[in-house]
Amino acid sequence: MECFEVSGGASLSGRVRVTGAKNSALKLMAAALLAPGRTTIDEVPDILDVSIMSEVLRRLGCGVTYTPTPGSGGGGRVVVDVPEQPSTETDYDLVRKMRASINVLGPLVARCGSARVALPGGDAIGSRGLDMHIAGLERLGATIVSEHGFLVATAPRLTGTSIWLDFPSVGATENLVTAAVLARGTTVIDNAAREPEILDLCSMLVAMGARIDGAGTSTITVEGVDSLSPVEYTTVPDRIVAGTWAIGAVMTRGDVVIEGAVAAHLRVALDKLVDAGATVEVLPEGLRVAMADRPRCIDVVTLPFPGFPTDLQPMAVALAAVSTGTALITENVYDGRFMFVNELVRLGADIRIDGHHAVVRGRERLSSAPVVATDIRAGAGLVLAGLVSDGVTEVQDAHHVDRGYPHFVEQLRSLGAQVKRTQRPG
Repeated sequence: MECFEVSGGASLSGRVRVTGAKNSALKLMAAALLAPGRTTIDEVPDILDVSIMSEVLRRLGCGVTYTPTPGSGGGGRVVVDVPEQPSTETDYDLVRKMRASINVLGPLVARCGSARVALPGGDAIGSRGLDMHIAGLERLGATIVSEHGFLVATAPRLTGTSIWLDFPSVGATENLVTAAVLARGTTVIDNAAREPEILDLCSMLVAMGARIDGAGTSTITVEGVDSLSPVEYTTVPDRIVAGTWAIGAVMTRGDVVIEGAVAAHLRVALDKLVDAGATVEVLPEGLRVAMADRPRCIDVVTLPFPGFPTDLQPMAVALAAVSTGTALITENVYDGRFMFVNELVRLGADIRIDGHHAVVRGRERLSSAPVVATDIRAGAGLVLAGLVSDGVTEVQDAHHVDRGYPHFVEQLRSLGAQVKRTQRPG
């Protein structure tokens, strides 16, 4: 069992570079299936989930290589060689490890007319059903059944239609857009997700020859085409990693320049940090976040983009735990996102959960203890909490953090943190 050993007391200070977004790169890799030939994607983070998606694509018959880019902050280039006739079945042993693997469903159905995709796993942050994925693909003309732990979809040719999403689901929007680009006629997706990663995916699809209007708005219109071509594309910077460094700077009363960060992708989160007392400066190369005093408490409500990101909620709770006053954190996206709170309480945080609300009473400092990362973002939040605890905090199950943060320990050390990765029996 790998752990992070985090020594408290250091202020994060210096420069850190953000590479491409995990939540975009994985979907761009899946979208490469739409065009036979060689697609090249740059600024892909060097993380565990990219390795898993690479293997998913290899087992579909693709050739996949990853080449690190020196000085990129943990990014690299992925080259995907897609065959004329890819396989259409994904293996459970891989798909169970990562929810993003469901994103091969739309491209495979659109291009091959069928797909047999194992039901996905991923982080334990609550119910994340596939109902909207399935209903949308059925509206496009696919027949889908669930059998023996697999979704089996068939469609000789998809046909454009109007689709209304009950919730602006990122995953459903991505699967439906990647299916609609090769459908016959026009597809209109209403109440679509608006995240920067959606815009990034649509931008790559347009570069491949797709006809898409409205990406980044709540209504996306897709005019189907007969075929797409492989491209070279660069992934959008990771706003969640950037937000993690920004909150870490505020929690530790540090001063960090986050190269590659896009302020427009974090507007609500940055406004909250200013309310907490931080200095936030937009620079040509990214952002500077600095904090001189103990932060003030801030209330946070997670919402789909452009609201406060649910993926930054664990860091917001950790920030509230060492702020002055009392904060109310409301989670509206994932019903299990507060699972990590018990671990933060082990560090001395004063938190009470009431449904999808957390009441956090700030303390001057937390107290070190062994804790367990339950998912990617919870693990990062616990590491930040360890930086403001006395003594040494051991964050177990470090592999969760490896799924979303490239070179996490090295980047923390470059900012002055005392942290190391250790092996623990068990």
